[in-house]
Amino acid sequence: MIHLDRLGVVLSDRGSKYAVTGAKVTSRSDVDAALAELKSDKAYAKATHNTWAAMLPTGALKADDGESGAAMVILRMMERADLSDHVIIVTRWYGGKKLGGDRFRRVQDATRVYLDQLEAGN
Repeated sequence: MIHLDRLGVVLSDRGSKYAVTGAKVTSRSDVDAALAELKSDKAYAKATHNTWAAMLPTGALKADDGESGAAMVILRMMERADLSDHVIIVTRWYGGKKLGGDRFRRVQDATRVYLDQLEAGN
């Protein structure tokens, strides 16, 4: 079983709420298990987007889940932090107002909260 590190809602912008979750993973099946575990919570299952990126021994994987380009933001930050064997999921509940390019900054902000929390735990 995958242990999720859920930080919950870490920020909001113009009604949209962002949460961040992560887990140690070593395979695509681990990533799928982490996503299934997260979405077993109805609030996350109903979210507008569950964008994620993972660094595995076999390489990088990512999925935008409708938030075009957002997974690449997460992946680049993971690469810069040299974080491997991990998945980071940024969840967005759309608040009714388009954020334009700011949506990438919010994904970056949520990912930063997770990376900072990981670093503080080490």
